[in-house]
Amino acid sequence: MKVAFYTLGCKVNQYETQAVAELFKKIGFEIVDFESKADVYVINTCTVTNASDRKSRQVIKKARKLSPQSIVVVMGCYPQVYPHEVEKIKDIDIIIGTKDRQKIVDYIKEYLENKKKIVAIDEGYKREAFEELKISEFNERSRAFIKIEEGCEQFCSYCIIPYARGAVRSRSLKSIEEEVIRLVKRGYKEFVITGINISSYGKDLNGNVTLIDVIDRVNKIEGVKRIRLSSLEPVIMNDEFIERLLSFDKLCHHLHLSLQSGSDKILKLMNRHYTTAQYQGIVDRIREEWEDVAFTTDIIVGFPGETEEDFNATLEFVQKIGFSRIHVFRFSPKKGTKAFEMPNHVDNKEKERRSKIMKEVAERLSYQFHSKFVGKTLEVLIERDSDFDGYYEGYSGNYIRTLVRKTHTIIPGEIYKVKIIQAFEQYVKGEIIQ
Repeated sequence: MKVAFYTLGCKVNQYETQAVAELFKKIGFEIVDFESKADVYVINTCTVTNASDRKSRQVIKKARKLSPQSIVVVMGCYPQVYPHEVEKIKDIDIIIGTKDRQKIVDYIKEYLENKKKIVAIDEGYKREAFEELKISEFNERSRAFIKIEEGCEQFCSYCIIPYARGAVRSRSLKSIEEEVIRLVKRGYKEFVITGINISSYGKDLNGNVTLIDVIDRVNKIEGVKRIRLSSLEPVIMNDEFIERLLSFDKLCHHLHLSLQSGSDKILKLMNRHYTTAQYQGIVDRIREEWEDVAFTTDIIVGFPGETEEDFNATLEFVQKIGFSRIHVFRFSPKKGTKAFEMPNHVDNKEKERRSKIMKEVAERLSYQFHSKFVGKTLEVLIERDSDFDGYYEGYSGNYIRTLVRKTHTIIPGEIYKVKIIQAFEQYVKGEIIQ
C-alpha cells in the first residue's frame, strides 16, 4: 500500500510527520509524493492563523480528489483545537489530535476492518508525559531536527498554541542523546533543537534539568559538528544561561530570539514577560563575545491597540538591534485567544501598509548584515542544489544562505570554508577555499 504526507506549519510538525512516516515504513507502506495516487493520505495540520485552518481544509479536499477511495487522515493542531469543526468535514476518515500519534497505524487497521470514521482526540489540557515519536532519518540529508519538548504555558494573548499542544512535557536527556547518536551514525552533521517552546524544557521535571543541559549533552556527542536552536524566549536569558550558552564550541552563532513588538505597551498587551530594554541587554551581552552572531526574530504588526507611535517604536527598535532576518506577520485575530476579544483592532489596509514597511526594513537589514562578511571566510554546510543554475547552496553557522559554484569536488552534506565575494538581500555568493 502507498501513503502520502502533507505537512503544514512549523518544524515540530515536520519532525512529527517524519516520525509517523517511519511507522508506516515499518509495516511495509511505500511513501509517495502527495500529488501521486495513494491508499492513505496523512495531513498534519496547523492552526496558528485562520489562513492555516483554511489551507488545511483545502489540502483535505485535494487528498480526497486525488484518490476518492483512499483513507484520509487528519492530525495535529487544527483538529485538537476545533474538533467539532473538523468532524463536520465529510472528506475525513480518521481524526487524531496532538496526542497518541504513535497509534496511527492501529487506527488505519481498525478503519480497514470497520469502515467507520474514527475520532481520537484527547481534549484534556494536562498530559502525563512526553510522547516518544522517534526518527532515524530526514528528507534533508545534512540537518536533523531533534524535538525535545511538547506544549506551552506562556498564553501569549494572540496565540492558540497552548490550547493545541497542552502543558509542557519534556523528553528525557537519555532519549535525546540516543536519537542524536543514531542520526550521527547516518551522517547528519547539524542538529536543530526544537519543540513547541524549548525555553520551557524541564519545567515539568522539578527543575532538575533545563534547556542548557540539553545543549551541554548534545555538545559532548562525538560526530556532532553543529548545534542550532529554534526560537528562544528572552525570559530564559539570564546571566547564568548566557554564560553557559557562550561556552559551547559547537553551538551556531545564530539565535532566533522572539521579540514580536518593539513597543513596551504592546508587549504588555501581548502578555510577553520582558521589556525592550531587557531584550537589548541580552543582545549586547552576547555580541560582546560573538561578533559574528546573527539575531533573527518574529514581528507582529497591527496588534490590537498598536498606534502609529507604537509601530514606529518597533521600526526604530528592530533597526537598533540590527536583525539579520525578520519574519513579519500581520496580526490575525484567532477565536479562543484573549486578543480576539480586545478593543481597538487595526484596519486590514493599515496592517498591510505596516507589514510592507516592516518587510522593506527587514530586507535592508539583511543586506547590511550580509555585506559585513564580504571578503571574510565562513564555514558553510553545503546542503543541496540551488535554484540558481550551476550552484550548490547551504548555510553558514550564523545562518547566512550561501551559494557556491558547483565542482566535482564538492560533496553535499560536508562543511567547507567559503570566502564571501558578493552580498545580496536574501543570500551571499562565495568561493570554497581548498
